[in-house]
Amino acid sequence: MSHHSELPTPIRLIDQFGRQVTYVRISVTDRCDFRCVYCMHEEMTFLPREQILSLEEIQLVAECFVEMGVRKIRLTGGEPLIRKDVMHLVDALGALPGLNELTLTTNGSQLVRLAPSLYRAGIRRLNISLDSLQPKKFRELTRTGELQLVLNGIQAAKDAGFKRIKLNAVILKGRNDDEVIPLIDFARAQGLDITFIEEMPLGEISEHHRGESFCSSAELRELISAKYALSPTPETSGGPSKYYQMSDSSSRIGFISPHSHNFCGDCNRVRVTVEGRLLLCLGNEHSIDLKSILRSGNLASPAEMLQVKSALKKAIVASLAMKPERHYFDNNEEPQILRFMNMTGG
Repeated sequence: MSHHSELPTPIRLIDQFGRQVTYVRISVTDRCDFRCVYCMHEEMTFLPREQILSLEEIQLVAECFVEMGVRKIRLTGGEPLIRKDVMHLVDALGALPGLNELTLTTNGSQLVRLAPSLYRAGIRRLNISLDSLQPKKFRELTRTGELQLVLNGIQAAKDAGFKRIKLNAVILKGRNDDEVIPLIDFARAQGLDITFIEEMPLGEISEHHRGESFCSSAELRELISAKYALSPTPETSGGPSKYYQMSDSSSRIGFISPHSHNFCGDCNRVRVTVEGRLLLCLGNEHSIDLKSILRSGNLASPAEMLQVKSALKKAIVASLAMKPERHYFDNNEEPQILRFMNMTGG
């Protein structure tokens, strides 16, 4: 006789505005081999090892989320692929029952080496940051990056079998706004998607004045429409992008507009920082500390590990009461938020 009907319904992560969290972005490192001007200072101080979650701790957090109905996990950084042994984590997450989608945001520098392993682990979508196709400009924007390495990485990912590769470009006026069409032409030629992202006001930066460099999605759409007619699509990747298509290409063009188009109404996301803080919104400091819970028991002991998982789940459910209805990125003022994007997880 079957007792299935008596199984407890799994906890679902629903906030006070009725939004279900089905998507978690997990930062696996605050380190990066690039120093992009809108993301970090040239001389960054990174966290000492003991302050960041171990790969085992990250895996446990991911398991808890998936057991509570999360269906998509994105690994971010810093640059996730420079974390030592990160493939152990990717392989483990790729095998989690119930996880529909495991994705990765990367600067592409390690893809020549790792694209085949990532594909074998079950990742099917990659987001690759690319703000310029001019080697000199690329070097200026990333400070340490080499364009050819990234282009080779994109090719390696295609060779490894990746079908949906998306470029992410942050466009800054006076820096790379002349590259919008070349980036689209490159995406079309390579069969890639591309998303343009308004600069996030996170961390104090000395490199440029945010108000002067800010380029809105509407401005970009107007610029692009002069060459390619864009028609909106109902598609969503489960994130904040609004997608458009061109009649003569399979490449999609997305826009992420935290300033000019508030996309909070259907927010289904939370983030786990490299220090084990659960961030409930990118636009404010509401967060809870998962690390202290993870370190409250010996994870090598099965009984204690179960206790830790139970405590994590309780804390995650309780934290949803703090998830705000929306963020307020207003007027390009200096940020209220002093952490940099590399700490937050792209």
